Amino acid sequence: MNIDPNRIPVIIGVGQVNDRTSSFDSFELMAQALEAADADAGGGWISALQSVAVVNQISFPGLGNCAEKLVAHFGITPGHIEQTPWPTGESPVQLLNEAANRIGAGELEVAAIVGAEALRTAAERAKAATGERTDALRSVAATGTKSLMHQHGLVAPTDLYPLYENATRAAWGQTLAEAQAESGTIWAGMSDVAAANPTAWIQKAQTAEAITSADADNRPIAFPYQKRMVANSSVNQGAGFIVTSLARARAAGIAENRLIHVGMGAAAHETHNMLKRDQFVQPSGMIVTLGETLSRNGLTTADLDHVELYSCFPCIPKMARRIIGWPIDKPITAFGGLTFGGGPIGNYMSHAIGSMVDKLRAERGTALLFANGGYATHFHGIILSADPLPNASFPHDYDVNAKADSLRVPVPEEHADYEGPATIETYTIFYKRDASVRFGTVIALTPEGKRVLARVPAEDEAMIAFLSDGAAEPVGSAGQVVKGAEGLMEWKVG
Repeated sequence: MNIDPNRIPVIIGVGQVNDRTSSFDSFELMAQALEAADADAGGGWISALQSVAVVNQISFPGLGNCAEKLVAHFGITPGHIEQTPWPTGESPVQLLNEAANRIGAGELEVAAIVGAEALRTAAERAKAATGERTDALRSVAATGTKSLMHQHGLVAPTDLYPLYENATRAAWGQTLAEAQAESGTIWAGMSDVAAANPTAWIQKAQTAEAITSADADNRPIAFPYQKRMVANSSVNQGAGFIVTSLARARAAGIAENRLIHVGMGAAAHETHNMLKRDQFVQPSGMIVTLGETLSRNGLTTADLDHVELYSCFPCIPKMARRIIGWPIDKPITAFGGLTFGGGPIGNYMSHAIGSMVDKLRAERGTALLFANGGYATHFHGIILSADPLPNASFPHDYDVNAKADSLRVPVPEEHADYEGPATIETYTIFYKRDASVRFGTVIALTPEGKRVLARVPAEDEAMIAFLSDGAAEPVGSAGQVVKGAEGLMEWKVG
């Protein structure tokens, strides 16, 4: 343990803002969040900042580098100014880990991490100007070359996470009803947390049945996910926090019971291209990130009082809770999850950190925070505690990807033009806004173990029913890949 208080990182201030009037853009919400964090820390810290790190945003692309804008706005000259290249969900935890490392190395004393999204403002302004509804997240995801995945509808997070959901259900031996019930239980628990959290976006408790049942206000998005089961990005939210050394905090007279100690972290990644991943059941990066975050801090799951398990889509916390052995009846969030707390793209974990700091101040104990970014691509964990962490030492190397690589099995070779027999590896179905089927997409394995993509036309009602009615498990079932009318491969009964 590093016992020099000048090298021990602590969080001293957190700030969260919700703009329900759609009045502000992302930068304005960032500035408000940083001011709120400064006030929470007792004031006077913005002028002392030696590092300003910002989570990138997508709501207003024309804003450019918001870290530089914040520095100019507040008239400060920190030595370190950073905006993440992408607005991915692990970013706040990574930036916290990096700030802790710089404090531990003696490179700086006071750092701020902040981010915000104002997709509601952006959508309303776009609609006023053009009369059209916009989907900023899908637009960003769809940029670049139209790949084979894009041709089969696998573009945005809502398209891709169901591939893990359906694969894990089959691997765990659950029926569709059992898997949906687990999702409903976890999501209902998150809605309870959000209902009691004044910083959450939706403060209304939901039953498990209301979350998983289809109705006019809970339309299907991509099988098996309904609207209330996916991240809610249509929010105007900002959050940030201030980190300093224990010595600096004590010198400022901050009470010990308001100081939250930062533990060591771990991070690993999957390849961005989902067709080049080894499997869709348990990402090695997630396994190693969670395990290393605990072990590096000398902790086991039994030592944890609280957790924040990233919850953009049910498959992520389902996998994470199995890895660490977290019971389904215990809360998995301090903020309220990305459906109810709010899903401001890459900045959710800043809100989670803010709410966890509040919880640790009020209830004490130790917390694990697990972040996920991309399409189950980037994983980052960290520990926060109301008390000093004896094993924590900074700086440290949080990159554990080499260990994750050692767990991966060979990746199936991709076969774009294959025709013939295959078995379903995973799948999903896409829906229109009126709840009618657009089409289904199947990822299958040939007898030689090669990976293929195939479409299920909406007109193939029998196959759509087989994939979605829960009467039998589609994963592992046999079929045929044939060339369809539009040139894309299609899935047919074997």
